[in-house]
Amino acid sequence: QAQLVESGGGLAQTGGSLRLFCAGSGPTFTRNALGWFRQAPGKERDFLAAVSWSGDMTYVEDSVKGRFTISRDNAKNTVTLTMNNLKPEDTAVYYCAAAASIVTLKGHGVDHWGIGTLVTVSS
Repeated sequence: QAQLVESGGGLAQTGGSLRLFCAGSGPTFTRNALGWFRQAPGKERDFLAAVSWSGDMTYVEDSVKGRFTISRDNAKNTVTLTMNNLKPEDTAVYYCAAAASIVTLKGHGVDHWGIGTLVTVSS
């Protein structure tokens, strides 16, 4: 069973940057698409971005496109979410997720979740 562990969350200022990392383990990690979601207090969990198992295809939601990018390194079993020009509304718990495809992740058909990492953006 794939295990996903996020890191890199913390406090950032408006306009700043953070990189979130998701380390994977287990035999299914490298054959799954990987993605990032976030959930702000009192709100639903939103899909943000995903990368194919090979790393050659990525998708980023319009809501964060131009500010967030996603990449993966299968040699290190990691996926990275780079967040630039952060805004207070980016404050949320960010979750790493794995599923069969980018489309599946976008549809919230997640097979494996990480435990989340908190990002707080101060104004």
